[in-house]
Amino acid sequence: MLSSGALRAHLLAARLAGPVATSREESLRSYRLFAARDPRVTLGLDPEWVWGERDLIALMADKCGVSGDPGHVSGPDVIDPERTLSGLDAFAERLGEVAGRRAAVLLGTGHPHRLLGFYADLADALSAAGCLVLTPAQGRCVDITTRFGLRTYILDYVRGVALVREPGARDAGRESGVHTHSPLPVRVALDGLAEAGGPLPELVVGDHGWVCGAGQLGFEAIGLADTDDPALFVGEAEGRVSVAVPVDDAVRSDYYRPLTRYVLNRACLSQ
Repeated sequence: MLSSGALRAHLLAARLAGPVATSREESLRSYRLFAARDPRVTLGLDPEWVWGERDLIALMADKCGVSGDPGHVSGPDVIDPERTLSGLDAFAERLGEVAGRRAAVLLGTGHPHRLLGFYADLADALSAAGCLVLTPAQGRCVDITTRFGLRTYILDYVRGVALVREPGARDAGRESGVHTHSPLPVRVALDGLAEAGGPLPELVVGDHGWVCGAGQLGFEAIGLADTDDPALFVGEAEGRVSVAVPVDDAVRSDYYRPLTRYVLNRACLSQ
């Protein structure tokens, strides 16, 4: 068992919480773009409430522990490790409840280089508990607008976790997929399930557009989010995201292993 104290120490040592690599400037830029309803940062969420920049700063101070002072405009952002632990506890509770019902789940990530292992271990544990880990629409094309223009990617799965790849990337040995904030992959996956007439997920687990895109469509969704990802926390505040865990989402992939152990222990899913 990994205690909350031990995990708290790891969060700080690995800079998953405490002062993190995400800068205050990056976060404030995201809040301004979100306030303007820029789709690059709303991540598929259509907010019901009006969110100005100061509203978002106050929300993120409450949810993540960042500075609530609008005059604080530079330096590293800060995540309160106690809020991360609380979020992981709630995340584990939802996993445990879904596993207890042996329900269908869908997992996907827009951060495959960093978070694929975290989600894949969850998928393995959920599958072992009797859950149906869904892998719909594999191989289907997803057209995503990027800063380089419209790009076509392929929806794929690694150990039960969805991601998108560049066409031909698997053959080229690029196993980790591409980074994306887009909600389009989860929409394509859910459309594939609807077309096939198969079971729909009772829970979607992931980050970025996977969480917000699913939550906007009425599916229960939980996931991880950095301080420059206000959409997940807005979704949580508005009731369309069940759990948003504040954590740096771009550290070394092996630094997330203690989080996996902690969540699986809390969810009674450790093998």
